[in-house]
Amino acid sequence: MTTPTLPLDGVRVLDFTQVMMGPCATQMLADFGADVIKIERPGAGDLSRNFFGETSVEAMNNAVFSSLNRNKRSVEIDTKSPEGRQMVLDLVAHCDVVVDNFRAGVMKRLGFDYDSLRKINPRIICASGTGFGEVGPYAHKGGQDVLAQAMTGVMEKTQDPAIPKSIYPTTLCDYTAGMHLVQGILAALLGREKTGRGQKVGVSLYDSMIAMQMQEAAQWSRHREVLNWAAMPLTGVFDTTDGALVVVGAFKTNPLRDICIALGIEDLSPEYPNLPAQRANKAFLQGVFRETFATNTTAHWIERLEAQDLLCAPVRSLGEALDDPQTAANDMLLDLEHPILGDLTLVASPVHLSDAPVIVRHTPPRLGEHTDEVIREFGLRATARQEAV
Repeated sequence: MTTPTLPLDGVRVLDFTQVMMGPCATQMLADFGADVIKIERPGAGDLSRNFFGETSVEAMNNAVFSSLNRNKRSVEIDTKSPEGRQMVLDLVAHCDVVVDNFRAGVMKRLGFDYDSLRKINPRIICASGTGFGEVGPYAHKGGQDVLAQAMTGVMEKTQDPAIPKSIYPTTLCDYTAGMHLVQGILAALLGREKTGRGQKVGVSLYDSMIAMQMQEAAQWSRHREVLNWAAMPLTGVFDTTDGALVVVGAFKTNPLRDICIALGIEDLSPEYPNLPAQRANKAFLQGVFRETFATNTTAHWIERLEAQDLLCAPVRSLGEALDDPQTAANDMLLDLEHPILGDLTLVASPVHLSDAPVIVRHTPPRLGEHTDEVIREFGLRATARQEAV
């Protein structure tokens, strides 16, 4: 079978990223053919390798790290030593993109900032993902998903004022900013085809979360009104006899009437005919819904809601979602044989290209697995310590 030509074949990426935001971005570049060389600290590596606080071989190659680092090569370099810094600078001459997600100013202190690297390679693209941006009052703060949720208004909103504010448990900010980082890198690569020059790409968790709320921000700026999609009166999560479901009562002429038909109850829409009336009586309406949904199974109610063409879905666990036939139909899982972990299933790319299906060219790398290979490939002047890794 002929291996397809991938869209980023020939693009080489020097990857300083760690944890989630940066690695999910560079993994997508790698999935589409980029040669991603992951620079890791000798003996320690990416912080995700120590996710469980253990240092066994299995722990250092854990499933969390593996989920973010397939199709990459790992090189151990001590970037704080003169010899290590020189190795990085030598690699830059052969690369197209340098990516980091350090705190603002770290790359400059290391001598790897865009102004320094473009003197070596004018075509280099330097992409940085930070917590809050590279300038401004919060530039000094370390970036973290939960902080971005808190400081951008995302955490402040809940479905109902009675519900306590809480941390969104999935790394929403990291993943969103990581995908913005991919977009910026691809745009810079296209721009370089026109100008012949590289450029600086900047993304932050903070900006990505502000951008995610573009509708809410416009509504607030124009009307000083909080737009909270989860607080809509005909939308909610409701327990059933065997689980829970979600209903979105919107995008229809009279969704309240249709919900009442599905529930087999009296039509409440004449008494509450419009959004202002429904908002004012949300507690009553949702109480009726909650009481009725609790009398039968999720499957029963989904069938009745869908018969009225209402937007609805069962509330599932991640395990249930991974086992769903739709997940398989969308080719969203990759099975591989990991040299240390054995059989391993990873989430595939959500971007599907008809001529470039994602395959595993490199299993998630062991720490420093490709150090010697990269040293030989690029004729790097390695120190004895790095040669021995």
